[in-house]
Amino acid sequence: MSPFLLTRTLPEDATDAALRADVLHGLGHLPKTLPPKWFYDALGSELFEKITELPEYYPTRAEREILLARAGEIAAASGARTLVELGSGSSDKTRHLLDAMADLHTYVPVDVSESALTQAGHALIAERPGLNVHALIADFTGGLTLPGTPGPRLVAFLGGTIGNLLPAERATFLASVRALLSPGDALLLGTDLVKDESVLVKAYDDAAGVTAEFNKNVLSVVDRELGADFDPAAFEHVALWDAEHEWIEMRLRSRIEQTVKIPALDLAVHFAQGEELRTEISAKFREDGVRGELAAAGFGLTHWWTDTEGRFALSLSKAA
Repeated sequence: MSPFLLTRTLPEDATDAALRADVLHGLGHLPKTLPPKWFYDALGSELFEKITELPEYYPTRAEREILLARAGEIAAASGARTLVELGSGSSDKTRHLLDAMADLHTYVPVDVSESALTQAGHALIAERPGLNVHALIADFTGGLTLPGTPGPRLVAFLGGTIGNLLPAERATFLASVRALLSPGDALLLGTDLVKDESVLVKAYDDAAGVTAEFNKNVLSVVDRELGADFDPAAFEHVALWDAEHEWIEMRLRSRIEQTVKIPALDLAVHFAQGEELRTEISAKFREDGVRGELAAAGFGLTHWWTDTEGRFALSLSKAA
């Protein structure tokens, strides 16, 4: 069986420290915010899997359609011998790429979840004799060092996750990815595209209420980890389209005037009735904008693929 290596680059207490810092900063300022990464505890991850199966939520299906149709072209255009996936999770979609990459030597999944990396890594090497898996427990937004593996390298950042970053954060992130790569290495980027407002809002406010439950789960995470007394029922899920910035915002709106105590931070947070807490932005893109942001970071866009309905795009860019 091929080797499975697991390297931790995050300190054991990094997650707790990051949560404390994010809650203190986000709830201590106006307007109030929390980063979307805190949705994804075990329950949040399970809820997100349900979201991807909802009829209103098209991005996962659209991206999978592109991967199934274009994996061979991606493999040929990149010539990659190492595939690095940022935020790999279960590595489910990645299997379409792995199947097409006959010359691949090493797969490097990067995630903050040790259990997800271990489970996916062992499954992959059992399915694919000859593939080396070197998993990294790391926060790819906080500086990343890649293991020494054969080039060319292809870094995959799928799911439209880049849309969760503000424009300045995207610029910093893309520049940090470019700094990891050598000329000729490539970036495979998933971006959700601008489309009709009604389609976008429904994707983040489904009729079954799964996204609402997912959104409120961030409050349960803060309750459990920091001893807070958020009552999720006292908040209402809100999804709206910001046409100026071309992004969806998910918010939690306080149904009542209330004060939430967070003992671990010695913090009391007052909410006026109707006051909103932003939990996520999800930017939507146009090809010219993606090309420009990549160029500013030192990438040249060489391939642009969309699903048949033009809802989602995968782009391949070479490190200049």
